[in-house]
Amino acid sequence: MTQRLDVEFLSGGVTCRAWLYLPSSDTPRPVIVMAHGLGGTKVMRLDAFAERFSAAGYACLVFDYRHFGDSDGQPRQLLDIGKQLEDWQAAVAYARNCPQVDGRRVILWGTSFSGGHVLSTAAALPGITAVISQCPFTNGLASGLALNPVSSLKVTALALRDQVGAWLGANPVMVSTAGKSGEAALMTAPDAVPGYLGLLSASDAPVFRNEVAARFGMQIIRYFPGLKTPKIPCPVLFCVCDTDTVAPAKPTLFHARRAPKGEIKRYPDGHFDIYVGEAFKRVVKDQIAFLQRHVPV
Repeated sequence: MTQRLDVEFLSGGVTCRAWLYLPSSDTPRPVIVMAHGLGGTKVMRLDAFAERFSAAGYACLVFDYRHFGDSDGQPRQLLDIGKQLEDWQAAVAYARNCPQVDGRRVILWGTSFSGGHVLSTAAALPGITAVISQCPFTNGLASGLALNPVSSLKVTALALRDQVGAWLGANPVMVSTAGKSGEAALMTAPDAVPGYLGLLSASDAPVFRNEVAARFGMQIIRYFPGLKTPKIPCPVLFCVCDTDTVAPAKPTLFHARRAPKGEIKRYPDGHFDIYVGEAFKRVVKDQIAFLQRHVPV
């Protein structure tokens, strides 16, 4: 029987909160460190993945970034790439020192925007055992060009306003994370709103905030985590959605092929399909098979 504990760790002096899944075992098991993508929190279907991994014998540490979800941090909804990468390093440090897991065998699992973060983290931190990067964000320019042009202009205007306000000590100006075509939002493909918000349960949906501080729009186009793939020494599984409207498959495949120990699995699904239904079953089966080959329990 898998046990799920509420745990916490510090990142930059701020408390990050997480779920620690512990499979039934007489010995500590390898641990998968997990976090969500663009503005997402752990309640958006990460429990479904963690439950499958735990049933296969792996411990999981599923955390929320500072400023999001159950974690502390003011102002709320501040999406900062540098801070999120610090959160990943702090989560790995917690896992490595957690007596209930095998801290010598740490696996990184990321999806969408965090699919890029795990590439950056694995390239920066020595000793990562394996990486799973699902429908990953690898190229800020490519993802920016996938945005509706009208939406892009609106986001840029809000980002400039928010950044100037931040310098002057004003409250954040928000931009929608998922929106309709032409709206001021970071994702505006036809499947963005139903796909993104569809990851929430009925109880979580009313309190979830579909917005982030707009200054993030100035960062995203300058973030290229895919460039880190040649520097990752451990096995990496890239799960690529061929019809991805958020993280285009072409640049992802280019960067995936440059990973020394990269493996690629492709799916005829969209960016948000992979979290639910038959697409979820296919991808999690492939991910468990990857783990059993490279990090057997």
